[in-house]
Amino acid sequence: MKNRNRTVHGTGESDGCVVPTKGPNNDGNRPSAEGLEGRRPTKENTTQRDLVPDSVPDMGEFCRLRGVRRRAQQDPQARFTALLHHVTVRLLTESFFALKRTACPGVDGMTWREYETNLAARLTRLHERVQRGTYRAQPSKRAYIPKADGRLRPLGIAALEDKIVQRAVGEVLAHVYEADFLGFSYGFRPGRSQHDALDALWVGLMRKRVNWVLDADIRGFFDTLRHDWLRQFVEHRIADPRVLRLIEKWLRAGVSEDGEWSATEVGTPQGAVISPLLANIYLHYVFDLWVQRWRTHNATGAVIVVRYADDIVMGFERRADADRCLAAWRSRLAQFGLELHPEKTRLLEFGREAARQRQQRGEGKPETFNFLGFTHICGTTRKGRFTVRRKTMRTRLRAKLRHVKEQLRQRWHESVPALGRWLRRVVAGYCNYHAVPGNGSSVEGFRKAIGRLWLRALQRRSQRGRRLTWTRFGPIVEYWLPLPRILHPWPGVRFDAKHPR
Repeated sequence: MKNRNRTVHGTGESDGCVVPTKGPNNDGNRPSAEGLEGRRPTKENTTQRDLVPDSVPDMGEFCRLRGVRRRAQQDPQARFTALLHHVTVRLLTESFFALKRTACPGVDGMTWREYETNLAARLTRLHERVQRGTYRAQPSKRAYIPKADGRLRPLGIAALEDKIVQRAVGEVLAHVYEADFLGFSYGFRPGRSQHDALDALWVGLMRKRVNWVLDADIRGFFDTLRHDWLRQFVEHRIADPRVLRLIEKWLRAGVSEDGEWSATEVGTPQGAVISPLLANIYLHYVFDLWVQRWRTHNATGAVIVVRYADDIVMGFERRADADRCLAAWRSRLAQFGLELHPEKTRLLEFGREAARQRQQRGEGKPETFNFLGFTHICGTTRKGRFTVRRKTMRTRLRAKLRHVKEQLRQRWHESVPALGRWLRRVVAGYCNYHAVPGNGSSVEGFRKAIGRLWLRALQRRSQRGRRLTWTRFGPIVEYWLPLPRILHPWPGVRFDAKHPR
């Protein structure tokens, strides 16, 4: 891991053509080849690369960033020595407008609306500080959000200018690393979503010879990843000292909680804009490349892998492969300061033969596992064929209903139309994620539960409301809350459309 690869410098392009520079550039001063553009069809999901779309305009910094991406594709050993000049005022502007406008401010107290005042001058000064090296990262403000299991998840809220710079630098680095990341990595990548990961898992379980599933979670990953290893991983591809110093500043900026600053020797704050990319880089070298080689050289049967950030699901044809992989994986993670969560890591019998084999042994139904908000179940179709059913996790459903109940108490005196408009958005947002084939009953149950919570809230806020019955209130629910319907296609259909063979 200490080897140093060849280095390349920044590119200059105009109108889609390479412009010669005073030294080697990321394109090697060669015209682009059409065969290198876009996603290349492959035989397996694991070797597919999710690249940045080619529909960006052939102009300005977009062309130069496309040159960075092409160079990363052409030479996997290349190290980029000049990247910070791609962080322009225009890219900073786009990063600013891509931020959430209502996000909580960091330690600087600056909101999005306040910063928008005299925006051009602010971003120009910020760009000058970044390029001169006088930009200083501020500590993240510690905040906590409730998890579905009732515990609190720590978040780090970065200052507004840190968010802007992190997003711009992440955009540049993504053009390098999207050429490296493997196909089974789905978390926080452009053009990939949670449903893409769910589709890939469903297709793997249905089409591959999977009899055992390893449902794994890395314990406190964002809080325990080691900075020294992360620096070495980044330096495999990035040799620009100014970019490396920026990453170092963000890692060592520290955390501010209740007005007191504390250093961060390990980990990267959850909630920081740059954290997902750094986490993907870390796991790319710690897990992705390792498991790709392991299943190619050590497995005796079929193996599938789907990773979304630190949530990982693996499927095995043979139990022996699963046991050996789990033992080797634990040893691998220990080398890099990580460990599997003992309570959230399970090996269970799951697949088309699981129900029959467990019945022969006199055991109950196959176990289920959770992934990205859905419980995966061994089921059968109407014709008796094996299928993987997906239902909304009970903990997620209950947590969402508790949140809506608390919000109804805070909106106690709002009018019925105002509450109806808000609850319509709540139900629509829930359906946008959970309305997958086979989950219609869960979505319908959520809508009915929202209607009951609304009725109880109206009954308790006044004496007249106590006389309100479902007979009278039902038409109001039918008017305001949209009827549930399946919004997502079958996983195999969407997966085949996105990954043509």
